[in-house]
Amino acid sequence: MTTENPLPEDAAGAAEPTAAELNPEIKIAELEGRLAEMSDAYLRAKAETENARRRADEDVAKARKFAVEAFAEAMLPVMDSLEAAIATPSASVETVLEGVHATRRQLSSALERNKVVEINPGQGAKFDPHQHQAISVVPAPGQESNTVVTVLQKGFLIADRVLRPALVTVSAPK
Repeated sequence: MTTENPLPEDAAGAAEPTAAELNPEIKIAELEGRLAEMSDAYLRAKAETENARRRADEDVAKARKFAVEAFAEAMLPVMDSLEAAIATPSASVETVLEGVHATRRQLSSALERNKVVEINPGQGAKFDPHQHQAISVVPAPGQESNTVVTVLQKGFLIADRVLRPALVTVSAPK
């Protein structure tokens, strides 16, 4: 004898189906509406991303184009001083020399404001191949080997990067 255990109605797990579940056209219309919303959101996000990229590209282009602007502004007083010196050809040697010194101070100040720093190692300073370029090696009694004997031309750094190494002579190994 087999006994069947009929399940109670609410235990079957099936709730009453909604109208959307019964009618596929309504379900399709709902899904198409959600698709349209998501497509719109996607297109807006894509357009915003493209606009941000375009603005960033324009900013980079402007930065490159006008990067030298501050440096050029710092150089203008130096140019003015040089033109003033040229405009007075009858000036005495002492006056011209005084003007040259003043112009050099202006130039040095302008370079420093723009983070261009001199590399001018003193005699006996350790040779640094990252900042110095050895032109020759000379015997230097009384001086350690591989040290600077003379500076032939100053070098320059710009923001901790070597713009031009200092040209030096170096003491020979003993």
